[in-house]
Amino acid sequence: MKNSIKTVLLLVVLLQLTIFSFSQEINSKANTTNFSGAITATNNGISIIPTFSLNKPAAIFDMSAEKGRFSFDPELGFSLEGKPWIFLFWLRYKLKKEGKLKIHIGTQYGLAFRSVPIITNGISTETITAQRYLAGEFSPNYFISKNVRVGVYYLYSKGLDSYAIQNTHFLTINSTFSNIKLTNQYCINFTPQFYYLNLNGIDGFYFTSTLSLIKKNFPFSISCRINQVIKTNIADSPNFIWNIGLVYSLGGK
Repeated sequence: MKNSIKTVLLLVVLLQLTIFSFSQEINSKANTTNFSGAITATNNGISIIPTFSLNKPAAIFDMSAEKGRFSFDPELGFSLEGKPWIFLFWLRYKLKKEGKLKIHIGTQYGLAFRSVPIITNGISTETITAQRYLAGEFSPNYFISKNVRVGVYYLYSKGLDSYAIQNTHFLTINSTFSNIKLTNQYCINFTPQFYYLNLNGIDGFYFTSTLSLIKKNFPFSISCRINQVIKTNIADSPNFIWNIGLVYSLGGK
């Protein structure tokens, strides 16, 4: 357990030092590149597709390097035991970034890790294997006002290994209500969405939402996420999952 805590703390320190050094370098050159990041500690890691979860505490490291219309957005997830969970490497491009309608596209190389028991010389041990994925996304969003947005998000993922899910279709109808004022210092963000998931021809409908409590000019926030089955044919799809996380945002915007 001590080694796991040391691993997470080391990753936190390295992420902060990396973003700080990058920001210093970019600012010194008066460039427009923006570096930012966030660290989330949660009781249950939930994937970008909320049907999939780690079912144990996790630490998630989000980073972003943005310049012009392009951004590189890696996401690294670990269990608090220090084992890798999911690595996503996104390259995104803003097709339309001005006006009320904003559209971006992206491509992703992903790794999903799992522990597999093996027996060597009669001794049971465990090894970690990775499933490789290549994905693409399309996301148009319409801003009704500064703090109210509605949109559609579509992701297609192709498994690169024979034992991985070969074809994943993930389609959402979503919205965001941001900066809902509670007091002069506190506000909440609310992001509900309905989504359709198809895994190799087997599908289901779900509802998920995220609620975040934010204090102005303070790097820490609290988020809570739920995922509820509406109707599904996907085996082993949990009827209801949730998590709560402590988020530390740093660098950039």
